[in-house]
Amino acid sequence: MTDIREATTADWPGIWPIIHAVVVERRTMPYDPALDETGARSMWLLPPPARVTVAADGAQVLGTANMYANRAGPGDHVASGSLMVGAGARGRGVGRALVEDMTTWARGAGFAAIQFNAVVETNTPAIALYESLGFTTLGTAPGAFRHPDHGAVGLRVMWLDLGAR
Repeated sequence: MTDIREATTADWPGIWPIIHAVVVERRTMPYDPALDETGARSMWLLPPPARVTVAADGAQVLGTANMYANRAGPGDHVASGSLMVGAGARGRGVGRALVEDMTTWARGAGFAAIQFNAVVETNTPAIALYESLGFTTLGTAPGAFRHPDHGAVGLRVMWLDLGAR
């Protein structure tokens, strides 16, 4: 059973191994693989009004997401965020639960849309998930991500209109 809840600092020991593994594998997230735990913690555990969640099965953290305004000022009506799922939990609906929770949060907070700024085009499971939830690709920056197996691949900008303006 997966429960999506607000992350606390006590969740960090479960979040960090997921972030570390995803970043080091260099396949799905455009983060520096040399990112250390201190840098990851300050980048991921954002203060309010941002929101950080975990998908958990009891005390075990299966995945995590953070969400926030995509830009300050005139762009603060569009949400953005990142999510990561632990390798052992992939394919079990954890990513879907995190994105659905993010969408509910963004709607409730009055955002007009959600924009994912850098979806690696070879991350086909994530793209299929986002598209199944109504996201569309606005464009692709060709060759903007150096994949360890495929070389230079594109980064998609994906968008979900929430109907709030």
